[in-house]
Amino acid sequence: MSSLVLGFQEMEKTQLLLVGGKGLHLGELSKMDGIQVPEGFCVTTAGYQKAIEQNETYHALLDRLTMLKAEDRDQIGEISRNIRQLIIETEIPSDVVKAVTRYLSQFGEEHAYAVRSSATAEDLPHASFAGQQDTYLNIIGKESIFQHISKCWASLFTDRAVIYRMQNGFDHSQVYLAVIVQRMVFPQASGILFTADPMTSNRKLLSIDASFGLGEALVSGLVSADCYQVQEGVIVDKRIATKKLAIYGRKEGGTETRQIDPDQQMSQTLTEQQILQLARIGRQIEAYFGSPQDIEWCLADDTFYIVQSRPITTLYPIPEAVDQENHVYLSVGHQQMMTDPIKPLGLSFYLLITPAPMRKAGGRLFVDVAPRLATPVGRETLLNTLGSDPLIKGALMTIIERDFIKLLPNDQTAPIPNTSNTDMLAQFENDPTIVSDLIKRSQTSIEELKQKIQTKSGADLFDFILEDLQELKKILFDPKSSMVFMTAMNASSWINEKMYEWLGEKNAADTLSQSVPNNITSEMGLALLDVADVIRPYPEVIDHLQHVRDDNFLDELVKFDGGQETRDAIYDYLSKYGMRCTGEIDITKTRWSEKPVTLVPMILGNIKKFEPNAGNRKFEQGRQEALEKEKELLDRLKQLPDGEQKAKETKRMISLIRNFIGYREYPKYGMINRYFVYKKAILKEAEQLVKAGVIHEKEDVYYLTFEELHEVVRTNKLDYQIISKRKDDYNFFEKLTPPRVITSDGEIVTGEYKRENVPAKAIVGLPVSSGLIEGRARVILSMDDADLEDGDILVTSFTDPGWTPLFVSIKGLVTEVGGLMTHGAVIAREYGLPAVVGVENATKLIKDGQRIRVHGTEGYIEIL
Repeated sequence: MSSLVLGFQEMEKTQLLLVGGKGLHLGELSKMDGIQVPEGFCVTTAGYQKAIEQNETYHALLDRLTMLKAEDRDQIGEISRNIRQLIIETEIPSDVVKAVTRYLSQFGEEHAYAVRSSATAEDLPHASFAGQQDTYLNIIGKESIFQHISKCWASLFTDRAVIYRMQNGFDHSQVYLAVIVQRMVFPQASGILFTADPMTSNRKLLSIDASFGLGEALVSGLVSADCYQVQEGVIVDKRIATKKLAIYGRKEGGTETRQIDPDQQMSQTLTEQQILQLARIGRQIEAYFGSPQDIEWCLADDTFYIVQSRPITTLYPIPEAVDQENHVYLSVGHQQMMTDPIKPLGLSFYLLITPAPMRKAGGRLFVDVAPRLATPVGRETLLNTLGSDPLIKGALMTIIERDFIKLLPNDQTAPIPNTSNTDMLAQFENDPTIVSDLIKRSQTSIEELKQKIQTKSGADLFDFILEDLQELKKILFDPKSSMVFMTAMNASSWINEKMYEWLGEKNAADTLSQSVPNNITSEMGLALLDVADVIRPYPEVIDHLQHVRDDNFLDELVKFDGGQETRDAIYDYLSKYGMRCTGEIDITKTRWSEKPVTLVPMILGNIKKFEPNAGNRKFEQGRQEALEKEKELLDRLKQLPDGEQKAKETKRMISLIRNFIGYREYPKYGMINRYFVYKKAILKEAEQLVKAGVIHEKEDVYYLTFEELHEVVRTNKLDYQIISKRKDDYNFFEKLTPPRVITSDGEIVTGEYKRENVPAKAIVGLPVSSGLIEGRARVILSMDDADLEDGDILVTSFTDPGWTPLFVSIKGLVTEVGGLMTHGAVIAREYGLPAVVGVENATKLIKDGQRIRVHGTEGYIEIL
């Protein structure tokens, strides 16, 4: 048997590179019991390679194509056209012709066939390539079939296929094409079946699109299809479309579009019985392949034929569960303002610290709130805690209304908290030294850690880190520490509530929180302004900094006038803040100390945009505004009935905010500080593993969990395929958008903002920092691309503390994730920047460079 052509039954699971994704799946489907697949065969990639391998012009054109980028559309178009022409004119090798002829005589040459492309880089778990190559229907006669085999080969180089490969990192010379030749079925109806709902990702909701005639009409968007939804063997929804057109095969070959009789246009394509039969087939195929499938089917003579099945690659993975119960998962990334995927080492560090029931999915963490939704008290507490994020709260309300999690009676032994916020505020001692003591304790503990860790190596180091993580947890979850910022947050809520009730003043606490003491994150932004002040007098240094690209620039500085001062200022800054970076909760992310060149554009921006001493002036201005606001509120309160008492209470609450809200940022700073100490020690071990040839580069250890790395260091053994597989997974996870709320059925449940009196075209979000600002939107997805002018409004997916140095030069902030007390919101208030967060798809709805108006008090954005 020649490997140039294989019948469906002859294919093996391992032959992806020979038969391509489509061929492989058809081979599998044709072996399944009870699944009808129209018979056929595959001209393998070996046939394609044989046709082109000797053609020097082809290889020369391919080399030129490989040099191009996806943006070079014109050149891509020209070279691709030449390659297609070349392939169509190339003679099909004689042994391929012989083998195809043999199969055709077996199935009957007089029959009509479908000729379809099957590429080696399609229908993969991480990249679907759907619709990238061509399909030809109702091809009759041997000569015509050979012509269309050449056309399929050529379609590997359509512009869209070439650009898709470039964007997804596939090498053109490593992608080959097989061609499926399959008996044509002339169906009365056909369509697509998704075994998971493509709109909500619900894995239990199966969705069927159906129309009359051949499925091409549906795929190409020519007709509207009926849509049926089936859940657990029951039809739960039917939408019947008006079907005016259908595509049918012609007797002499090819296809034609026909009008459908008016009396048939509104009729249901499939009967109830057929819908349920098709749903059962779908579930059988899904179970066989082990993942949700996108299936092309057709119905002829009351038999369902399956012509294709591929994995659905766009679904967000379901967090792994320990049982078959219903679960509800909330995204941790949305609460931590960091929705990028986290590498395995980063995930395991987070899991070693958190007390919450966490699950992993798509390289991100989710907390399972099902146990809390199962009791009345748990429900109430959860909804109150998440009250500030309407999108999560709305999604949870939907889940509760559906009765997705059954309610158990309240646990009689659980204490019912009876302290109201007001009681808690009344009891708390208003003493600022509490904060300085907590900070001192954290710093002392980190100094001790730095001393002790130097003596540890090998497997001992990992035992030592595990032990030290207990100390980190003790500091991080110290009740006194939480009490400090909870008090400040409660005082803020109290102020906002009472000032609105007594004075009609909205979000008064925003102005009162500007420029508070002890906020490590906002100080970090201002401290970078001070670094700019040191460098500003030295033109040679400034000029040099504009051209630096790599990280040894600090050593080169000393040869310039002012170089030593510059170097010292940057090193001082790094000694206090160098452990930070964007996405800092992932221990594997590159810290500023590891790549100081990251800070250079921000320093240069500060030199250009600000006068000397801007840091102090900014802080002082904010402090004055807060003091004036306080005086104004107290004066107005004193005019009211019982005014003295109201003013006295209010003054105490303002004092609690000013003394304690700054500390909100400190516990995380302490944690990230410790992380960096651990990381440096772990990378030393990684260097040893590279020397021993166990791994290829230090960063490979990021793709192992803490426990796995411990074991590798102990044994000096590792199956390197684990690393390669996880790198591929991580690249795939980067393309996914994590949901705020997802259930164990895989359904993404969304909430929405309910607002009256918002302008018609406004983009709505959560108001977290008051004020109104107009300016140019800068849509920035990575801090490396941050080129901000004075007065710009930053629009991004999320901002964690690593973004703070940019906050000094912007006038407003819009982010896709975030809540009232997430870092970006806290710092925006402290810097007095109007901010709206939790804006779904903000980076897509707002275009870079557009003029926008941010309503920080009301929570919406207008595009001007």
